Amino acid sequence: MPGCGSAARGGSAALAAERVFAYGATLGLLADRLFGDPRRGHPVAAFGRAAGAVERALWRDHRGWGALHTALCAGGAAGAAALAAATVRRAPAASVALTAAATWSVVGGTSLGREARAVGAALAAGDLEGARQRLPHLCGRDPYSLDEAQIARAVVESVAENTSDAVVGALVWGAVAGAPGLVGFRAVNTLDAMVGHKSERYRRFGWASARLDDVVGWPGARLTAALAVAAGADRRGALRAVRQDAHRHPSPNAGPVEASFAGALGVRLGGTLAYGGRVEHRPVLNATGRPVGVPDIERAVRLARRVNVLALAACVTGRLGYGAVRAARTTRRRG
Repeated sequence: MPGCGSAARGGSAALAAERVFAYGATLGLLADRLFGDPRRGHPVAAFGRAAGAVERALWRDHRGWGALHTALCAGGAAGAAALAAATVRRAPAASVALTAAATWSVVGGTSLGREARAVGAALAAGDLEGARQRLPHLCGRDPYSLDEAQIARAVVESVAENTSDAVVGALVWGAVAGAPGLVGFRAVNTLDAMVGHKSERYRRFGWASARLDDVVGWPGARLTAALAVAAGADRRGALRAVRQDAHRHPSPNAGPVEASFAGALGVRLGGTLAYGGRVEHRPVLNATGRPVGVPDIERAVRLARRVNVLALAACVTGRLGYGAVRAARTTRRRG
């Protein structure tokens, strides 16, 4: 029956991209776990230099020019990844290798945990100055205005937020669009870190990057929060914190993530912080929790690791399930 054979071949082809993502993302996350970020020639650093050069050429104190900057940089990165994926599409091993390389390049869970632990080790040893010197590797706060408790809180908040930004969000978009999704998400996230903050220079120019980052980060943040609730020691507390406090955070994506980690760890996050010479007063998340202590840094890193593994499982399962449904529909139509 030629029609049935054609349908079977169509179903197999429909699943090919799903298997490429499953194998590639797993290998890429394993590479990150074993080796951390690439030591030399990191693609994200190269993208940052290129985006900086484009910014210098385009910068005007205007939203339109900022939108053009975002479109050129993020679109160019995703387009290059799409071209590479199309080039190796007929070679399964090369397609898996490309997805694995893209995953390894854009996720940063191991480096995040390493830097968090380095700050925690300095605090545990009583080396406040050493902790202050390491904190900028994690976040942009003014470290010399923070005491030990405030640094510990900053680390836990950074681990929570970057679990979504540096791992889960990328996996979600990889499941949706393969290597272009992985690269495009990371490009947008990097642009937001570069120009998306509300300084005088970037208040208008960085608006497009900041808003686009909010959009692409939305699904990953919700998945991260859900998995933190599932993987945390206090599931009820985590769920309660998300329901009561997530919407109070000024960031639509950091709110659910930080609230879920606060509740899961039983600690209190949020409050006053300083960025680039300006002071912000953010709502307290999980107000019934205790103040963050140095041991909570290790607990946050372990929770983040569990969330990362669960996110990989969820994204791979979702992508394979979608492919199976699509293949079944194709078979029925051709039958």
